[in-house]
This record gives sequence, structure tokens and C-alpha cells, in this order.
Amino acid sequence: MNLFGSLFQSSIGRKFLMAFTGLVLFGFVTGHLAGNLQLFLPPAKINAYGHMLESLGAGLWLIRAFLLLCLVIHVWLAIQLTLENRAARPQDYGVEHLNRATLASRLMARTGIVVLAFIPFHLGHYTLRIGHPDWSEHTFRLADGTMVRDVHAMMVQGFSNLPVSVFYLIAVGILAYHLSHGIVSSIQTIGLKNEKWTAQVERFSVAYCWLYFLLNAAIPLAVLGGFVQNRV
Repeated sequence: MNLFGSLFQSSIGRKFLMAFTGLVLFGFVTGHLAGNLQLFLPPAKINAYGHMLESLGAGLWLIRAFLLLCLVIHVWLAIQLTLENRAARPQDYGVEHLNRATLASRLMARTGIVVLAFIPFHLGHYTLRIGHPDWSEHTFRLADGTMVRDVHAMMVQGFSNLPVSVFYLIAVGILAYHLSHGIVSSIQTIGLKNEKWTAQVERFSVAYCWLYFLLNAAIPLAVLGGFVQNRV
């Protein structure tokens, strides 16, 4: 407990915790995207995937609780570090020169707020299925005869709503931009970035974030364009 408490008390410890929780959340959004991309496969694939997750039972809720804890710590530390940085430089410099990295850094708090606002909406929409009680019914039969929730139909119906898809596109775009700085910053904080790797890490960050955005964007766009439809 003393070690954990000391991490919150020191500036270096808070930065390390923020980097660690950021990397955990980075891993989650990557895995979440991989699961969602199964929408482009036959419906049985993503429905079996959804059933597998639900079959974890209490384990799934423990994972969700851990991710929620990481999110809360990450946001709280971001607020604390932002306030500390502002207190250390109460007045802006007369002339500021902003490059891509510093611009992303200055916008981290704003982009984080938008992403944070999207999370309860997304969870309420697909996880808690607020406003769609029919999504809780097991209406899809797998090859072994097991009746499961029709996740494929949920996603198609959900993203067929234009405002929902637009909000999703904006949110994942902002999240991708948030990650473009967060990945580099986290790797640097935990000591895995040096002069030799700097260019490679930054190129990876840019490439990953563009790919992350485009693959996420492909999901609602494919539904709205009629390329992915519900089974008849």
C-alpha cells in the first residue's frame, strides 16, 4: 500500500501510473476493434465471439472493473498533471512555436473529455442496451444449436442510425488523435523510448492511429452504405 500510495504522491509516480493505465487502455481499444471487425465475417463469427465473452460471467465483470479503474486513474491523473503544469507556468510565453507533438500535447485534455463523454453513451447503447430491450434476447442459433444474442444484428441496427454513426466517427477520430500523442508519451515515460527509437516510435504511432481510425470508420460506413446488412 505504501508503494502504491507513493506512486500517487510523487510527480514521477503519477506520470508512470498514467502511462501504465494509458497502455492498458490502448491494449483494450485495439482488442475491441479486432472483435468488432468480425462484423465483416458471417454473422455466426461475431455472435459466437460475443457469446464467448458473456460466458466468462463474473470474470468479464472483473475485467470491466479493472478497465474502469484504469480509466478513472488515467483521467484523474491527467487532471492533476494538467493543473500542475499550468501552476508551474501561470503565464503564457509571448511567442509560442507549436509543432505536431506539442499541439497534440496541448489538446490532450480536450480530446480526452470528448472520448470520456462517448464512453457512457457507447456502453449504454451496446452493453446495457438502453432503449433496445429486444437486443437482450437470444435469437441467433449457432452451429451447435446454442441460442445466443444476435450481436451482428445489434451492430447493424445501431449503426443504421445516422446520428449514432456520426457521433461514433467523431469520437474514434478524436480518440485516434489522442492516442497519437499518448502512445509516444507513455512509451517515453516508462523508459522504452530513446534517441535511436524516437523516429520509429513516432512513425508507429502515426501509422497505428490512422489505421485505427480507418478500420473503426469502416464499420458504420459499411452499414450505412448497405455493404453489411442483417440476415433475412
